[in-house]
Amino acid sequence: MPGGPDRRSWTARRARPGWRPRIATLRTPFIWALRSISGRASSSPLHAKPRGWGDWNGTMAKLYFYYSTMNAGKSTALLQASYNYGERGMRTLVYTSRLDDRANGLVASRIGISAEARHFVPGGDLFAEIGDDHAASPVACVFIDEAQFLTPDHVRQLARVVDQLNIPVLCYGLRTDFLGRLFEGSAQLLAWADTLGEIKTVCHCGRKATMVVRVDPDGTVERAGAQVEIGGNDRYVSLCRRHFMGAMDTGSV
Repeated sequence: MPGGPDRRSWTARRARPGWRPRIATLRTPFIWALRSISGRASSSPLHAKPRGWGDWNGTMAKLYFYYSTMNAGKSTALLQASYNYGERGMRTLVYTSRLDDRANGLVASRIGISAEARHFVPGGDLFAEIGDDHAASPVACVFIDEAQFLTPDHVRQLARVVDQLNIPVLCYGLRTDFLGRLFEGSAQLLAWADTLGEIKTVCHCGRKATMVVRVDPDGTVERAGAQVEIGGNDRYVSLCRRHFMGAMDTGSV
């Protein structure tokens, strides 16, 4: 229609001699990103690391939280992952809670393997400690056992280790206590972690165990008490939700 809008299809317009798409709006930051990837514009704003932050090698570290119930192999998985780094000449830091003294301060697995560990305590500054250690000798990865005992401040400090030092942090811990309530550290990690993973084990019925009950020396299920009480198979039993609720109702596993 003369004087009216151009109703020709996009395909027809593209067929005109000399036609070219408008890409001016794509040049920044998209073109800079492409040039950065190819190494032609290493000084671009997207390629430059933030001032005062850790070395950036083109990959982004993450905060991981691997959770489970009791006796699922969390410590075993942690020790294997740390060993894999060391086997390749890469340095790791392993932490555990000072509350758990069953292995004399080590991170120890039920299958018999263990490793030296540092301890996190309430009021400690993990970001400052790891940052100082990393400045003295590069750290490839940080591992946290018994992560359910982390404080909210600890979790934020570990997030800064990831975001500002670009060091991956892998946390392993229980999700819930013997009454089915979230541990404080686990609740914070569920909210703050980049990646969540479940390490699975089974209930005596064959279903996946997601809960844990605490029993007294006579085998009676405890339905009240302090949230934190260190123990192993003699005190804690992993159950599916159905049998957990039954144990809470009857007082027996």
